[in-house]
Amino acid sequence: MNLHDTISIEAVLTGTAQPLGPKDEPSAIGKRPVDGPVTVGQLGLHGDEQADLRVHGGLDKAIHHYPRDHYAGWIASLGARPPLDASGAFGENISTSGWTEVDVCIGDRFRLGTALVEIAQGRQPCWKQAAFLGDPQVVATMVATGRTGWYYRVIEQGVVRVGDGLSLQERLFPEWTVARLFGLVIGGAHRGETAALSELAGMSVLADGWRARAASLRC
Repeated sequence: MNLHDTISIEAVLTGTAQPLGPKDEPSAIGKRPVDGPVTVGQLGLHGDEQADLRVHGGLDKAIHHYPRDHYAGWIASLGARPPLDASGAFGENISTSGWTEVDVCIGDRFRLGTALVEIAQGRQPCWKQAAFLGDPQVVATMVATGRTGWYYRVIEQGVVRVGDGLSLQERLFPEWTVARLFGLVIGGAHRGETAALSELAGMSVLADGWRARAASLRC
């Protein structure tokens, strides 16, 4: 990927909290497309909710991007099911085709419509994803395959809509793809990687929680 490479935004999605799982716990993981312009603020897209602010939302998880490229793999492993009929099944706010976790890097800055966003961390899956898709193996599969997506922090607020471009503006760490980051910090590939984990622990653009986990894995 080169600077100013651009792909088209296929869906912009928001959601509100709804009951999920056997205990009807609130979750906004199910997102629905928005047709018109959407304001991009410091905490994400206007109209989007996070049910549990202890672990979702915040400056470093303002916008979730999940590649549409992964849907075919999920349908192959889970079978056809309604949430997979359209984008939004993985709690994503932005859906595109063409770039996945092996193409984008921590600290990458993109023009998202008129907003400027920066990749702050990968996405760590939780039980809500399995509950939403109705399969208890979903989380393990996400970890094993690295099909998790990533989160942006918002550097400059703006507006985004379907059909706008997502354009790479700056790349500081070309060796640190989201796929490599996820493999080391979440996926279990950290053994013997002390130097790499030390680098991550000191990387200022990486979200604090991921930096702390990298530091703990060095020991």
